[in-house]
Amino acid sequence: MNSPTLAPGLADTAHPHGVSVRAPGRLHLGFLDPAGTLGRRFGSLGLVIDGFDTHVEIGPAEVNTVTATSGPGTCGPAELDRAAAHLASLQRHTGRSQPLHLRLRQLPPAHAGFGSGTQLALAIGRAFAAWHGLNVATPTLAAWLGRGLRSGVGIAGFDQGGLLLDGGPGAPGHSAPLLARLDLPEDWRVILLLDPRLQGLSGADEKQALAGLPPLPRASSAELCHQVLMRILPAAADGQFAPFAAGVTRLQQVLGAHFAPAQQGRAYTSAAVGQALQWIATQAGEAGAAIGQSSWGPTGFAIVPSPAAAETLLRETRAAGVLAPELTAHIVRGRNHGAVVSAAHSNP
Repeated sequence: MNSPTLAPGLADTAHPHGVSVRAPGRLHLGFLDPAGTLGRRFGSLGLVIDGFDTHVEIGPAEVNTVTATSGPGTCGPAELDRAAAHLASLQRHTGRSQPLHLRLRQLPPAHAGFGSGTQLALAIGRAFAAWHGLNVATPTLAAWLGRGLRSGVGIAGFDQGGLLLDGGPGAPGHSAPLLARLDLPEDWRVILLLDPRLQGLSGADEKQALAGLPPLPRASSAELCHQVLMRILPAAADGQFAPFAAGVTRLQQVLGAHFAPAQQGRAYTSAAVGQALQWIATQAGEAGAAIGQSSWGPTGFAIVPSPAAAETLLRETRAAGVLAPELTAHIVRGRNHGAVVSAAHSNP
């Protein structure tokens, strides 16, 4: 692997107090071929969103230090340990051993379908590289930090935002290539339903669950590819909501049935989220809604054609009593740009 090079204008003297990075969350809308019926597994469709950022800052210190801000939404010991391991790995790969203070200012819920692990790793990696003035590509940072082993949408989303399609991982150590990237139309909105009582599968549990599932039939994978290539992506490019919604919903129906054995026989990790989303689907009107679960959940989504549609559907869902009190609901936009790197305003 090539050594990182110095990037003009990014030397640490340009950021005397430190570097700040805000990375966006993403929804994983589904795999295309988890069984690899043509020899290449996975392939992913994903959407970058606002409202669930990962925010880190990095700056000088006397010894390596990792801290988190206090208050709602902060991280626990596992995230602090993971961040410290990422910092040590970056120092080892680059040979830059200057002690640093890494502060985790904001994190989305872990293992909830927002790609929090990848965004944390990449945000730390980008802040580290910017602080040292190193020109390191995001896929290289991901490889150093062990991210993007199945899906490339988190890596591409960190750089570019938008609606993303990757081709599945290739050779070991190489992230999945980005095949298509589109802006999500500005008016479209995403209703998110979160169940804080649950977490989706990750790590060894995720690997075990994938290994225990029967292969997705080739005909099913072919249908998913057809839905993505000739329905979802063209509709997003043309701003045609109804075929986009129908395509995403069909993608999720096929994958929900396939992954149900690993989710207590359900298409949704959270039964309460699934119940509310099915009600939304029946009330969405002629244009419909793109209904599904991000990754292993428990977060569910309903993509709708306008802010008014999102507000009306969420209000009616609450009024109908089908939104369990344990759930939290948010209305967010698609985000058509990637992470933001800037100077920190004070020492981290």
